[in-house]
Amino acid sequence: MAAADLTTHPGHLARRLQQAHYLLWNAMVSEEITSPQFAVLNTLVAEPGLDQRTVGERVGLDRSTIAEVISRLSRRGLLDKVRDPQDGRRSLLHLTDEGAHTHRRLTVRTARMNQVFLAPLTADERTVFFDLIRRVADAAEELRNPEEPLVAPR
Repeated sequence: MAAADLTTHPGHLARRLQQAHYLLWNAMVSEEITSPQFAVLNTLVAEPGLDQRTVGERVGLDRSTIAEVISRLSRRGLLDKVRDPQDGRRSLLHLTDEGAHTHRRLTVRTARMNQVFLAPLTADERTVFFDLIRRVADAAEELRNPEEPLVAPR
């Protein structure tokens, strides 16, 4: 039996890409704020006052992960939770002044990191790269909640 060529396995390549991103993020952006935490801050800059579930949907995090991310950002004083006056069961999220400052600082750093990360690609290749990975990521979202089972029952 021959070994599989892992350079043709998208999951293997995605993991390698994620590892490279993680290393660059820690070196160039922040060792304290993770990429998913930054995504939450960024979402709340764009849409202040969202509830936790909606923020999770916007950034592609499941319920338990978004709860932990929100909890960490809140403990760091980067966001506030305010009870929704129309539905006391949910909280609306807003960045604190420190959260907005942190977002501004990290936005500059992420732009630099992305330049380094994408340096092997030409401008045209970057456009194609983003189109392709968005299409695969969007299709993967469909796999998380398919209307029909992916595999027929036995």
